[in-house]
Amino acid sequence: MNNQEKYSHWFEPIADHLSDAYLRYSFTYGSENEVDCLYEILGLAPGDRLLDVGCGPGRHASLLAEKEIDVLGIDISQEFIRLANAGESKAKFMRQDVRLMDFENEFDAVVSMCQGGFGLLCEPDSSLEDNDMDLRALENMARALKPGGKLALSAFSSYFQVQYLSQTDHFDAFNGVNREDVEIMNVEGEKKQAVTWTTCFTPRELRLMSEKVGLLVRNIWSVTPIDYELLPCGTENPEFLLLAEKAT
Repeated sequence: MNNQEKYSHWFEPIADHLSDAYLRYSFTYGSENEVDCLYEILGLAPGDRLLDVGCGPGRHASLLAEKEIDVLGIDISQEFIRLANAGESKAKFMRQDVRLMDFENEFDAVVSMCQGGFGLLCEPDSSLEDNDMDLRALENMARALKPGGKLALSAFSSYFQVQYLSQTDHFDAFNGVNREDVEIMNVEGEKKQAVTWTTCFTPRELRLMSEKVGLLVRNIWSVTPIDYELLPCGTENPEFLLLAEKAT
């Protein structure tokens, strides 16, 4: 089996190499703060049904399930889903591509954190005309919500990215996509070169996209992983957090 047959997205071989070493990266250390924030802004209650899009190894989904939320976590990486299912989580997990997701009016809330299912969907070999995968993903997430259900989604900030470009970054201003050459290391200490493609956004873009798929924007904040304080939109934080609601 060649890589084209095995993988449907460029992130999958990265996840395969990282495996549980993914959870050693510092940006994953703030899971509890992020989950507490999500629980509050989404107005969650025990028994609510929640979809975690791009759940990775299940760090948010598992913590939300401990709060008696009925959680389904999906991720394109079979390795991450294997790790999530190998634990003792109360959440359920399945491999699913958000670009092909077809849930309809099933969930009280949908979350997508740390560019898990939104922002890493760029296909570098595709043209701009057929590459608006993030809008398709947002449309699928909106469809999955029940009327009145809420979405919490984080997106990387264009303002932050262009302000703090490193020598390994190559920012495509026309498409808003940052290409980065990175070195990843698994738990055995084996290093591998990889390339990541992160689409970056402004609050205005997030508002317009949300409106296009039938979501009512309730707020957008600037946030930083780990120390998850909800701040007015600015240029010094790496992510925006969108809170939106499906019309009833």
